[in-house]
Amino acid sequence: MSASRYDHQIPRTAVCRPARRADAAPVSTVPRRRSHSWRTTIAVVMAAAIVCLTALLYATGGAPFGPTVSFDGLSSRYAMLIDADSGEVIQSRDADARMYPASLTKVMTAVVVLDHAETLDDVVEAPADMFPALWEQNASMAGLQPGESATVEDMLYGLMLPSGADCAIALARYVAGDVEAFVELMNRTAAALGMSGTHFTNPTGLHDADHYSTARDMTMLFAHAMRNGTFRTIAGSRSHTMSSASLHDGDLTVNSTVFEELGTPFVAGGWIVAGKTGYTPEAGLCLATAARFGGRTYVLVTAGAPGDHETSQADVDDARYVYGQIPGL
Repeated sequence: MSASRYDHQIPRTAVCRPARRADAAPVSTVPRRRSHSWRTTIAVVMAAAIVCLTALLYATGGAPFGPTVSFDGLSSRYAMLIDADSGEVIQSRDADARMYPASLTKVMTAVVVLDHAETLDDVVEAPADMFPALWEQNASMAGLQPGESATVEDMLYGLMLPSGADCAIALARYVAGDVEAFVELMNRTAAALGMSGTHFTNPTGLHDADHYSTARDMTMLFAHAMRNGTFRTIAGSRSHTMSSASLHDGDLTVNSTVFEELGTPFVAGGWIVAGKTGYTPEAGLCLATAARFGGRTYVLVTAGAPGDHETSQADVDDARYVYGQIPGL
């Protein structure tokens, strides 16, 4: 039998009890039931703590199972929203269906450049022979002139903010020697990231039937890219002056198509901190964004929205609609 919790105070041999009278009622040996056992008290405290923690997490947009978000009102055909901190998928629509990523491709271009460039201060030339094909395809440009040079860092701003195909080709040649070798690096990186539904044929996103991805893969890619501090800074900038551009006397300023279309980055209880737009007639309007809510980061990719550069931007409307459902502080 285990010792009493008081035994350390009074030795058992020292306990004296008065003799029981013969006519006294029998002494009950059944212990009294306590109104609240220690197990009950602990259970109540733990339940209260869980309720408080859950309420706090929901208030900061980081509930254990994520916020409840509906895609029913989306214009975009393909979409995925994830909690970038945990990797949890919050909501998706046809996320594994093949789609054209358009200039969202340039996120991968930036990732490969950042992985392989020796230094951001290296000088890169935009060869004159690449311009005629880009002009013929009506590609979006950063504004470099044939034969102009700029640093890797400035070229990355020209790649991401105005979606410059001129910077994409120049950077591809700088990293790999030619576009074909650079595309091999793109596909190798995609495979390493688990982007099983993706195949690239160019670093620009210009339409090619064999150049495709999925909303899931592009969401995974953008979340991966956002872990790089240089990428976060570039993709989150409203504008940048490419001061190293050799033929512009330091006055080549590029602006973010994302923040131009957004107007304000604030959405409900959070704000959009970075993004990349994309469009071709075959791909529709595409948008990749990262947003912060109460200390958590969410990544949303949408593609296949109706419209073009001259219409209302349904992809931006979709982003506001989705982020508007995430509770803020």
